[in-house]
Amino acid sequence: MEMVKVTHNADGTTLIAIDRPKRKNAICAVTAIELQQAFAEFDRMDSQRVAVVTGSGDDAFSSGADVSNIPELWRCIPTVGITTEKPVIAAVGGWCVGGALVLVMMCDLLVAADNAKFSYPEAKLGFTGGLISALPSRIPHKIAMELIMLCNTIDAKRAYEVGFANRVVPTGTQVEAAMAMAREIATFAPLVLKTIKRFVVEGVMPQGPSELMAKAARDLAAVRESDDGKEGQRAFLEKRAPKWTGH
Repeated sequence: MEMVKVTHNADGTTLIAIDRPKRKNAICAVTAIELQQAFAEFDRMDSQRVAVVTGSGDDAFSSGADVSNIPELWRCIPTVGITTEKPVIAAVGGWCVGGALVLVMMCDLLVAADNAKFSYPEAKLGFTGGLISALPSRIPHKIAMELIMLCNTIDAKRAYEVGFANRVVPTGTQVEAAMAMAREIATFAPLVLKTIKRFVVEGVMPQGPSELMAKAARDLAAVRESDDGKEGQRAFLEKRAPKWTGH
């Protein structure tokens, strides 16, 4: 992969890192697809139990969507563009902005470096994908609306105080702290973890209109990009009966 580095470890943990440090790990169209592919590969591998997602370097987890190459951001959002019942942990150092905040919000756990800063500036920029509407179901309503409506930045300490971050660690140690958490979780019963996560995602967390729309886009894209989708197009152009495989 060009924009994302993936490491599958023998202890059942997977490290997925956005690797665009010169662009503050901004998520472009290619990055979003590569993140989606990385999570899908992790989900398919029976040997891998827990994933940690991070950004290269300590200055920025991600500066959000790359406005010079706008992504289909829903593709890289856990439980939206990525269907996995395995635990996903975010390790955040430095800036976490816009769509990157949505990505972290949808992870199961968060380890923040003490230099982490969380910002959602879309009201200042005049556009939104709407997925941030799930934030008030994860932290207190007024704090969420402060982030969304005032576009205020909150630091790691505040994120921990309001229940957004599980742990705050010294800058530069966030990935190892998250990996240690992942290694511990990887020793637990995977079926129990998957079942509880499914119950939480499907039965506890509300799904707003943007999330439902993104999930529909994901399912339609899967059909469009499938082997059968490509075979149907070829058969039409070649004026022959298609040979379906169900994949």
